[in-house]
Formats: sequence, structure tokens, C-alpha cells
Amino acid sequence: MNKQQPAILPEDAAPAAGRSCRQCELSGQGSRVIWGEGNPEAPLFVVLDNPGAREDKAGQPFLCGTRETLQATAFEAGIRPGSLYISYILKCRPRRAYDKERARATCINFLWGQLAAVKPEIIMCLGNVACQSFFADPAAEVKQLRGRVHPVRGYSVITSYHPLAVRRRPVLHKYFLQDWRLAAEQLKQPGQG
Repeated sequence: MNKQQPAILPEDAAPAAGRSCRQCELSGQGSRVIWGEGNPEAPLFVVLDNPGAREDKAGQPFLCGTRETLQATAFEAGIRPGSLYISYILKCRPRRAYDKERARATCINFLWGQLAAVKPEIIMCLGNVACQSFFADPAAEVKQLRGRVHPVRGYSVITSYHPLAVRRRPVLHKYFLQDWRLAAEQLKQPGQG
């Protein structure tokens, strides 16, 4: 198994419309907009529910456990950092209770715009919350969706467990790795994109 130390991926700056959005209460929670990280033109677009902690209390960037698990497993499956872009349903990190349904319904429109602009070959949707929003199905669950490619709005979508769930329940790692390998195989298919 190849091991590579995961690195902090460069952050992608949010466009003006994203930075100035006040459509949901997350904008008032003191959290900044996190548009995405990695290569914005990458063939593999990863969707998580929301940004996690990105800086320590002194403001220095650090690699959280979620991104570390994600990147290490992607590399193990043969996907290099330059082939990867990570974004979110919510563009701000929630800091306290909020109207989840309204925030997700609002923020996902930014995600659809991102996807239309870059047209990735494969989308990986990680975790039940992200899958429920992305598939527009409140009953969507990774354990039923994972292991195959789904067509959603003209995109090829693979689902898997949230990296935090994999960290908490290591028995899920084998499935997480299988799903990343499926993504790697899809990226090698001629005629994709």
C-alpha cells in the first residue's frame, strides 16, 4: 500500500456572490465562506456536507482528521491531489443551531453553479447529509447507494461514507476504499466527461 502524507490543499476563493450571500442564517454566525479546496478544474469533485475547522485558534491552517482520512484513502486508491477538488453543500461552517433545511436548500444552488462551470467527470458525495441534499431525497442513505455509479442531473455520482464516520468506525474503511477505487476506475474510462 502506498503511503503519502496528506497535505493542506489550496483553498479556492469564493466568488463575490458567494462571499456576500445573506440568504440563510449561517452568514450571521461569524463563519467565513469556504468555497472549496484543491484543483478547481480537477476531474473528481468531492461533496461534503459542510466545511470543518480549517484553522487553529491562532489562524494557522491545519489538516483536520476528515480531510486527512479523505486524502489518504484517495491516494491509496490511486487518485493524486491534483485530480481532486473538495466542496460543500453548505459554504459556511455552522457554529450553532440553524434552520438546516433552509440553509441546505439555499446553499446547494451555489454547488449546482460550481458543477455547471467545471463539469467534473465524477462526483463523489460523502455522507448521508450530503447525499440527501444532492439526490434531493431525505431518505437517501449511503449504505444503500454506495458501490455503484448513479446518474444525477447529467453527472456520474458515486457515494460513500463521510470520512469522519470512517475515522470513528474503522470497519467502514474497506468500503470507503472500494468506493474511491471505483472513482479511480471511472476516471480511467474513455469517453468520460
